[in-house]
Amino acid sequence: MKVTIAPDSLKESVAAPAAARAIARGVKAGCAEADCVLVPLADGGEGTTEAIVVATGGSLHAAVVADPLGRPVKASWGLCGDGTTAVVEMARASGLERLAPGERNPMKTSTRGTGELIRHALDAGAHTLIVGIGGSATVDGGTGMAAALGVRLLDERGRLIEDPRGGRLTDVRSIDISGLDHRLRDVEVVVASDVTNPLLGQEGAARVYGPQKGATPRQVEQLEAGLANLARVIRAEIGVDVEDVPGAGAAGGLGAALVAFLHAEMRSGAETVMEAVRLGERMAGSELVITAEGRADEQSAFGKATGCVVKAAREAGMPAVVLAGAVGPGFEKLYEHGAVAVMPIVGGPVALPEALERGEEGLARAAETLTRIWRTARSRGHA
Repeated sequence: MKVTIAPDSLKESVAAPAAARAIARGVKAGCAEADCVLVPLADGGEGTTEAIVVATGGSLHAAVVADPLGRPVKASWGLCGDGTTAVVEMARASGLERLAPGERNPMKTSTRGTGELIRHALDAGAHTLIVGIGGSATVDGGTGMAAALGVRLLDERGRLIEDPRGGRLTDVRSIDISGLDHRLRDVEVVVASDVTNPLLGQEGAARVYGPQKGATPRQVEQLEAGLANLARVIRAEIGVDVEDVPGAGAAGGLGAALVAFLHAEMRSGAETVMEAVRLGERMAGSELVITAEGRADEQSAFGKATGCVVKAAREAGMPAVVLAGAVGPGFEKLYEHGAVAVMPIVGGPVALPEALERGEEGLARAAETLTRIWRTARSRGHA
């Protein structure tokens, strides 16, 4: 009995690799002879680097780069087993996780550290670059990243804006890309993101994500004006219209900068990871596919790793089950996409901190229950 186990992380509880191992323990407890294939996943945010590097036999590398406020911090990036594909999670350098609650202010934060990680990947000889852009602390339109790679942003007097950040976006009047790292001309850049927000407007980078990153209502409008100004300058100077590109608003507009300056392709984060780890190939011949996430709800079916796994399993003619830390409104959409069951992993009433702490235990218990039911049905010819 081959079982493919392909979970996402359960946020604030269990990382994807640990989740996969816990589910495998439960499957083995329910069926000792089960052949478990572990394929931890991610959707472009936390865990993307490890998921791809581990699956491809690659390696992790550490570099000292700037955090969102410009302080030196050690951040990791990954080189895949092919030696030419690099994976960079922008959150490792420019993520909200790098800041204390009182430090969160997207007027002052920058993606410079992300650009520095990209430069390290280029130094290692990368020819393909996968950039995961979830969990940012920034709304700088990717200007910090661009500056770290050689782009010069100039104000109305032609002076260099040496420290691009959210609060300086309205100062940008012209852009000089002549110094952009020449190695990028021969590099394919894929942006892995689980959001499709545009750069501007009610669903844009400033208004949707600004408050989550510490922006006040007044600062949200300042950031919106700054991003609109940046988009105008990019269109006038480079000839690229980033305003309505789906996903341009991801990571505070980093998506727009990656498209404009690095000619990146925007892709679903979950699908990008699934392709990189060869999920379809590795789950071939499985009798059952198990995926998991922290909360299963309506959004799970649209671009999240669980929904993508369920869809891939259905297309391959395999049954898929979703294990979830919590089940919210609209989770039934997963059934429409092919899931045969959505199972909560919490056995009874429990406080949230305890549930988060016992995530691995819950996954193992639910997986064992599922496997025992599946094995019984299989033995009677019903599975």
